[in-house]
Amino acid sequence: MTSRGLTPEQTQRVVAIALDLAREGSTEQLLEFVEHGLPVNASDAAGNTLLMLAAYHGHADTVGALLRLGADPELRNARDQAPIAGALFKGADDVVAVLRQAGADLDSGTPTARAAASMFGRAHLLTN
Repeated sequence: MTSRGLTPEQTQRVVAIALDLAREGSTEQLLEFVEHGLPVNASDAAGNTLLMLAAYHGHADTVGALLRLGADPELRNARDQAPIAGALFKGADDVVAVLRQAGADLDSGTPTARAAASMFGRAHLLTN
C-alpha cells in the first residue's frame, strides 16, 4: 500500500484523474486533490507535470493556483520541455505572463523559451 492506504494502481488512477483536471483547467477540483495529499509536482510517465499540462492547454488560473501551492515551473518533461516553452508554442500569452512572474527560466529546456518565442513570433512576450 502507498500513502493514504491506496494501492499503486489506485494511486496511478488518482494521478491520471488529476492530470486530466489540469488539462481541462478544472482548478477547484484539482486543488482539492493537492490539498488532500497529491504532490503538486505529480507527473505522468512522460514527465508532464500538472503545471506543464495546465500551461500547455492555456489555463492561466490553474497555472497560478498550482504555483501558489508550490509547483516547480522549472520541471521539464522527458523531452526536456519546460512549461513556459509549451505555453509559448500554444500561444497562451496569459500563461506565459504568469510563468514569467513566477520566475520561469527563459533559457532552460529544449527548445528554450527564448528559442520557442523566436520560432513562433512571440519574442515580444519575453521583453521587460
